[in-house]
Amino acid sequence: MAWEYSDKVLQLFADAVQGKPGTHMGELAEADGVGEYGSIVCGDALRLFFRVKPHPTDPSRDQIVLARFLTFGCTSAIASSEALCALLEERQPTPLDALNLTNRDLIDYLDGLPPAKIHCSVMGAEALRAAVVDWAAHRGVDLSSVLSEPMTEKEMEGRLVCKCFSITEPYLRRKIGELKLRSIEQITAALKAGGACGSCQRAPGGLQDLLDEYWGETAAEVGHISSANGRKDEESLSPWQRGKEIERLIATVIRPQLQKDGGDIELIDIKDNLVYCRLSGVCANCPAAGQTLQLVVEQQLKERIDKRLRVIEL
Repeated sequence: MAWEYSDKVLQLFADAVQGKPGTHMGELAEADGVGEYGSIVCGDALRLFFRVKPHPTDPSRDQIVLARFLTFGCTSAIASSEALCALLEERQPTPLDALNLTNRDLIDYLDGLPPAKIHCSVMGAEALRAAVVDWAAHRGVDLSSVLSEPMTEKEMEGRLVCKCFSITEPYLRRKIGELKLRSIEQITAALKAGGACGSCQRAPGGLQDLLDEYWGETAAEVGHISSANGRKDEESLSPWQRGKEIERLIATVIRPQLQKDGGDIELIDIKDNLVYCRLSGVCANCPAAGQTLQLVVEQQLKERIDKRLRVIEL
């Protein structure tokens, strides 16, 4: 299905990519705090910069006065990043107070996000957290009283639970509590974990085990990702049937999704497990075209039709 974005999301996205006055996309030289979150490999990445007005005697009372971002992501990722910078400049909080800004604040500012795009707002909140840690290191501010579990190398290097998106156990535990995540479906929507191959969902020590351990109960069953997405048994489909399923999915789900952002896609050919496509519209000249094919097109074909499929750009 095409994403149902609010008018505000679409407006913030359009203004940011066009570089309209008052928007915040770009690098900030001599930033006092720089934070990164995400990965190009995962399809979403955000770098946040902020500059403060230094307090003459107490660094903990510095005020954020400027914010900028660079992001590699979709419409909601760019709009969420723009919303984050706008909120910071409007409120001009101290970096410590900025830690109280949550992904829910971003969602409310955007007049809502589709459930499958909640992770974009989480990305902004995590980049802000990392930027505050960076500022504190430069200004000699102790964060132990306000961050019980700061974003540290230990957290990022903990046991890898979701290998597809490089998400660790310590991070998952923290976000399950912070965001009150009670199902695998909610974890995937907020953090992406479990949203690709799905093997971490119910593996020993996987997402379901972490949910059960945190909440002390069996979380609601939401079904395996293949069932939730209606993927057929790939072995039961003939080559002709599989080809028709690919055509149907591109026509009814993927194409409307790309057209929503001004792009389009053409199915050129299917040979064995290779699906040859051509992007058009704004997608044709987009630097992220390869990621669009891999993470929007190929991932949905794998999840809904056959995990062996690969998309080749023409």
